[in-house]
Amino acid sequence: MKIKVFLILLALIPGILVAQTIKVATFNVSMEATNYQSLNMQPSADVLAHVLASGQHPQVRNIAEIIQRVDPDIILLNEFDYIEDKSKGVDAFVKNYLNKPQSDQTPVNYPYTYVSSVNTGKPSPFDLDNNGKHTGYGGDAYGYGLYPGHYGMALLSKFPIDEAAIRTFQHFKWQDMPHARAPRIPDENGNADNGKTWYSEEEWAALPLSSKSHWDIPIKVGIHTVHILAMHPTPPTFDGDEDRNGKRNADEIRLMADYLTPEKGAYVYDDSGAKVSLAAGSRFVLVGDFNAADMGDKHRPGVIEQLLDSPLVNGNLVPVSAGGAAVSSEVFSNRFTAYWGARADYVLPSQFGIKVIDTGVFWPEKTSGLHRLVNSRDASSDHRLVWAILSLH
Repeated sequence: MKIKVFLILLALIPGILVAQTIKVATFNVSMEATNYQSLNMQPSADVLAHVLASGQHPQVRNIAEIIQRVDPDIILLNEFDYIEDKSKGVDAFVKNYLNKPQSDQTPVNYPYTYVSSVNTGKPSPFDLDNNGKHTGYGGDAYGYGLYPGHYGMALLSKFPIDEAAIRTFQHFKWQDMPHARAPRIPDENGNADNGKTWYSEEEWAALPLSSKSHWDIPIKVGIHTVHILAMHPTPPTFDGDEDRNGKRNADEIRLMADYLTPEKGAYVYDDSGAKVSLAAGSRFVLVGDFNAADMGDKHRPGVIEQLLDSPLVNGNLVPVSAGGAAVSSEVFSNRFTAYWGARADYVLPSQFGIKVIDTGVFWPEKTSGLHRLVNSRDASSDHRLVWAILSLH
């Protein structure tokens, strides 16, 4: 009798004793207007809307084929221009590309999607790059971009998104981070500590930390909630001795690291103005193009380590690929996620409640028939899709 009752309860609560396995991925897809200059359209988010409506663009079809082949349950897309009307943006990508077989692949569907505005291309009233000209865009935007929504982000999921519980950090001010790495122009002796501040007081007070945005997106996976912590920090280059982009990149990564740790992140507030931290004992996965190499000549000590060395983050299993291993003589090139030679893209789960089953980078070798999908930047992207199979318990 007791066994019968146990079996009935087990049937009523599926998955309570069986761990739920999901595949989570991140992919910088280079789906932004300057990648489609052959269309001779004025750079804006309308360019991507045009490309998505056709269902026929070869680069986007290759992106879709890669996603179909990997078939992640949850995927973050970086450099996917923000289009407020989802029917013309992320949902058009799902409908017109992912729902259609690419090279005879099985279509994949994502009934749940999330997009939101970003700081890239958001015009400022300041000459933020200090070149003596004010355009509002490019280096004068709150995040480098040629038009509002440039280099945006999109999340696709096979599992329901808890929309009411989403937190975004687009408007958090850089000056509100304790001990922020404020850029300074080195003095005549090369000492930045004694140099002039790069930003004026008015600029510093207005400047958001996030170059795009930071997102905490809770996703319901069976009986569990998984927080997808998404970001795309600015590249730590394209600046001068003041290192304004390098310092911003480091503090963008620090913001997410501090958000994980209430005793360090008591200062953090979200876009509603509420002081928030991720609750202790939360399952999370950090995803995105972090623009922070962990090894090699592009590694900046102490930056990505803010996450990799956190006791809350499991970064033990490093995704690798045979294709990446072949692009350089460096012994660690198998961990590269970008053709220009660095590990830039990450899928990092929490130590709590998640076991890593497997990881990888979609980067076929030159001898593979699938190398056509990555054989040039125009084929798909200058980045590779990174994935991890995770068991929730």
